[in-house]
Amino acid sequence: MVSTDASFEHAYVQYLPAVSSYLFRRVERQHVEDLAADVFAVAWRRRASVAVGEELPWLYRIAANVVANHRRKQASGAALLAFLRPADSAPSAEDIVVADTALAEAWRQLHASDREILALALVEDLTPAELSVVFGVSVNAATIRVHRARAKLAQLLGAD
Repeated sequence: MVSTDASFEHAYVQYLPAVSSYLFRRVERQHVEDLAADVFAVAWRRRASVAVGEELPWLYRIAANVVANHRRKQASGAALLAFLRPADSAPSAEDIVVADTALAEAWRQLHASDREILALALVEDLTPAELSVVFGVSVNAATIRVHRARAKLAQLLGAD
């Protein structure tokens, strides 16, 4: 993102739907708008650090951190229980695979980082170059992580 107000506004309008969709699949519906605002507040403060063309994966990286912070805040008593089964949110990447119980069980057995990279690659349809920005690794490393996560998932599916 460039540092002018107009260019940031353009990026906000362009990427808000994608960031909101990302959040919508990961948190309760009532928190999406506030967390999206938090994502763009961080983006505004750090707008000089993103390369042109890498805005969306950079925003996904910020969103992942915002979601992690939100979950830590929610992880107490009844709030944790409510988080585990939100009644009115869109399905998470994990919920999408529940229709196939073997796939759902294999998905649950994956490490959280493997689930996240597969969700970004398959559900959010990010390219290896975009994934490299999200995870702060090289394109090659991102490609390898996706391949390994897919292989682990395939192995878990084969084991059942």
